[in-house]
Amino acid sequence: MTKTASSTRTSGPAPTPARTWSEVRPARRASIPEGLWLRCPSCAKMVYRRHLEANLNVCPECTHHFRIGAAERVLQLADPETFTEMFTNLQPTDPLKFKDLKAYRERLIAEQVKTGQIDAIRAGKCFIKGREAMLVCLDLTFMMGSMGSVVGETITRAIEAATPNKAKGYAGLPVIIVSCSGGARMQEAGLSLMQMAKTSAALARLDDAGGLFISVLTDPTTGGVTASFAMLGDVILAEPRALIGFAGPRVIQQTIRQELPEGFQRSEFLLKSGLVDRVVPRANMRTELARLIDYSGR
Repeated sequence: MTKTASSTRTSGPAPTPARTWSEVRPARRASIPEGLWLRCPSCAKMVYRRHLEANLNVCPECTHHFRIGAAERVLQLADPETFTEMFTNLQPTDPLKFKDLKAYRERLIAEQVKTGQIDAIRAGKCFIKGREAMLVCLDLTFMMGSMGSVVGETITRAIEAATPNKAKGYAGLPVIIVSCSGGARMQEAGLSLMQMAKTSAALARLDDAGGLFISVLTDPTTGGVTASFAMLGDVILAEPRALIGFAGPRVIQQTIRQELPEGFQRSEFLLKSGLVDRVVPRANMRTELARLIDYSGR
């Protein structure tokens, strides 16, 4: 009897091994990488980032023009491998030892590390559809494209380098400045305001010498930039729906205590008011610039 019972116990089923947590809860499917899709702030549609970049950072659904930096702007406007950057030896300083929530010097270093730029501007000679030009692009990614001493000096030097000089037999170059800025840089106080007069004076000398200045306004172009060189172009172009003005619409509405018209301070509104010569989509900007250079004969 003992032998039979023992035989019965050994011939039974083996005990079930304990299940691991990975077996109880299968691994989740890989998540979508961050930043692969973007929501358009205009139409609220989800846009695939690669499709957006291939479309010059313009929404394929509603043609909303996304804001871009100076490096991307140069790639879009200049012929491939023709842009020669100039005035890269200029470095921002902090002569006023300005400090708000953070010291200005620390803020500059943080922005330079983040963007890889020395300051909020890139300038140099290039070809646009075979036409040589002096191209200057403000960089919105660096302290909102604000105009400090380096930005003002770079613009002034670019204008002077492109100004015709009959005595030396230099015919000059067309000057194209793409503006996107929050205005003068408050951390440089009066020094930034001086750049308004300096750049305007350089443009006056360019005009006296018979040079061509094409101003391209993008979203946003405000403050001291609007109040100086941005609105002094022989021809003023603007991207669609760009915010262009000195003070913001909210400030104006609170000051005058009146409702503002629909589309106030947008490029289409300024076109109707005569402050902008033409509203040009980003995809057509290179062609329009080349056409204007040809029409001017310069």
